[in-house]
Amino acid sequence: MRILVCGAGGFLGRAICTALNAEGHQVVRGVRRPATADDIAIDFRQDTSVDTWLPRLDGIDAVVNAVGILRERQAGDFDAIHHRAPAALFAACAQRGIDKVVQISALGAARGGTAYLDSKARADAALLAQPGGGVVLRPALIYGEHGTSARFFRTLASLPVHAVPAGCRVQPVHVDDLLDVIIRIFRSARPHPVIVDLPGPRPLSFAELLASYRKALGLAPAMRIRIPGLCFSLASGVAERFPGSLLTRDTWAMLRAGNCGDPAPATALLGRPLRDPADFVPATRSPALRQAALATWRRPMLQGVLALIWLVTAWVSLAVWPWADSLAMLALFGLSGALGVSALIGASVLDLAMAVLTVVRPGRRLWQAQLLLIGAYSALIAWQLPEFLHHPFGPILKNLAVAAILVQLWAEETS
Repeated sequence: MRILVCGAGGFLGRAICTALNAEGHQVVRGVRRPATADDIAIDFRQDTSVDTWLPRLDGIDAVVNAVGILRERQAGDFDAIHHRAPAALFAACAQRGIDKVVQISALGAARGGTAYLDSKARADAALLAQPGGGVVLRPALIYGEHGTSARFFRTLASLPVHAVPAGCRVQPVHVDDLLDVIIRIFRSARPHPVIVDLPGPRPLSFAELLASYRKALGLAPAMRIRIPGLCFSLASGVAERFPGSLLTRDTWAMLRAGNCGDPAPATALLGRPLRDPADFVPATRSPALRQAALATWRRPMLQGVLALIWLVTAWVSLAVWPWADSLAMLALFGLSGALGVSALIGASVLDLAMAVLTVVRPGRRLWQAQLLLIGAYSALIAWQLPEFLHHPFGPILKNLAVAAILVQLWAEETS
């Protein structure tokens, strides 16, 4: 068959295209920016009329709609992308006599309660109202190695401390199970209008989900801290102000409501058990995925700590520590009077510049410069203030830890 896959540029759409190609189907990729002869340009923010879709369906035997967003970039995106554009597509399919249409919806759409789920439900209803009908697949949280949410949860799992809400339960399903369901639909005779819920084999608490991923990554158990739901509600309101954040008030509401269902219908449809979350991460991929998860937060953490050290050092030198004491130490190096004041202010400004550059212009040259600067500071202090070498608080020895951070950041630079 010649199958149009809308949303073919996304994680799920790419996986669907690969699976259908492997079955011998000719796939037409619906994407924002066509790159090959088998691509057509679509834009679900704009393509909300039937007339827009009719010419695109010439020679098409089946359609899969895998377009979806988790948060709006502008008001009305959910309605346009999840409802009005798909509804126009489904009506055009009915006019063209295309009766093999698969709509990728979301588990919980029947319940609704958020703008995301409500918009998905409206599109589901639009498909099932067409004379030819179609199949609505409502998967739970989808796990796939390259999926955004999977990377996000693996990153959370790699943290040594898990801050988890109480009472939230999810039932993740592996992307391969979803692909197998789609393949079976296209292998069968003309499908009747139907809704297929596709949760994973068993529900997990949020804490159990992270623990499962952490174990699969080969990491020791994490410390667990239970956070009141109110704190997550407040955090979601703040987090959604940042572009790209997966935590929003909508996603928190969906997580709080639970993302679970009965796996029996999907199990019967596949004729086999669904993949268990404990087996989502193959042992052969564990080392690479572990390093990728750790790298996601390790570098920002090291840069943040480094910038804070430089910033606090500048602030203490200028505004906290008595200038008389600082100038007395500088006098040991032959810097007294106006020269000492200039050296004190200059060193503080240099520290402040290092803090700013660590955030806005990180790179190997900066790490090299900071290593030289710390080395010079340490050598000068050891020369004229040797008591700091055996001070019980180890102020000079602690520079070794800072140097280690800089060596790590330098080693991870790719250009």
